Amino acid sequence: MHFTETELSGAWLIETRPHADERGSFARTFCAQEFIERGLETRFVQHSSSRSLKMHTLRGMHFQTTAYAEVKVVSCTKGAIWDVIIDLRKDSTNYGHYAGFELSEGNNRQIYIPKGFAHGFQTLSDNAVVSYLISEFYYPPAASGVRFDDPAFAIDWPALPSVISDKDLSWPLIGV
Repeated sequence: MHFTETELSGAWLIETRPHADERGSFARTFCAQEFIERGLETRFVQHSSSRSLKMHTLRGMHFQTTAYAEVKVVSCTKGAIWDVIIDLRKDSTNYGHYAGFELSEGNNRQIYIPKGFAHGFQTLSDNAVVSYLISEFYYPPAASGVRFDDPAFAIDWPALPSVISDKDLSWPLIGV
């Protein structure tokens, strides 16, 4: 696995290194030792997945509040997505900044998202499947989010959303 720290401190782009032969390929997608060497979380209590049926579906921007804040490792196992993270750590020099990454079944990328970040994505294909390793149990009263189109973040999404939940449309504008 190859780790590259992003411009948002604490967030890492992780690229798996598949080994291919006549059968297909094999890749390690998580290694506690390699995470520990970089001071990254290794305890993940949930493994979740989402399937989005239609291209340009938008999910986000989600996070859990402080006591239940999550580290996530996100990958796209089918199709492709534009994955976006926003640094919401008030003490960070990158507070209010976002970064976006294409994750797909073909590019072998994952994004490590530390606590204190909002996360969301837009599908770049029909039938996209996203996989999440999550460090904390989901606690509904701690679930929160910010608007995907908040002008304070000015996220450059690939397209207007084709599908978005009412809940995601109702998140507040925070105006960093």
